[in-house]
Amino acid sequence: MNQIKSIVVMASGDGSVAQAVFDAQSHGVLAGLIKIEKVISDQPDAGVLNRAKQAGIPAITLPMKNFANRSEWNRALIDEVGASKPWLVVSAGFMRILSPDFVNKFQTINTHPALLPAFPGAHAVADAMAAGVEVTGATVHFVDEGVDTGQIIKQASVEIHKGDTQVELHERIKIEERKILVETIKELVMKSEEQA
Repeated sequence: MNQIKSIVVMASGDGSVAQAVFDAQSHGVLAGLIKIEKVISDQPDAGVLNRAKQAGIPAITLPMKNFANRSEWNRALIDEVGASKPWLVVSAGFMRILSPDFVNKFQTINTHPALLPAFPGAHAVADAMAAGVEVTGATVHFVDEGVDTGQIIKQASVEIHKGDTQVELHERIKIEERKILVETIKELVMKSEEQA
């Protein structure tokens, strides 16, 4: 009997990438395989919180400014995630670097809008355009203690068109991010079933 896997999703923004996971859980390829226990955002006005509410998923915010310092916030995040005992943490546009304690405790994957190891960091789309490359893309990788340095799991290429704006390019990348994130979660579930 397949055991449903507990997942915690973390996001800072609109949540369009997280939405793909919500949809896949409710009526897509992840239905019956995963349960999103909660959504965590560091931004109280993040669009992902409304998306979680509409999907019937508990959502909480942990704004950095509510804590005396970074290490208190790190501890609170570990406690909040740990309470759900997740099999996997999915960072879907969570714009905070996770502490070594966090990444050593929880199996965490992240989506990134570039073909890592090229263009790590917070400005990947702008950096790819500035570098004049013809192809960029999306990466799903395990999170380690570095910035976008963890083991790459899956990638998809996206061509940069002449005259692209950063917004247009990023939207095309997000389409691929959504696809490969859902595919990766499914593959990780299947792999863990085989090993069980």
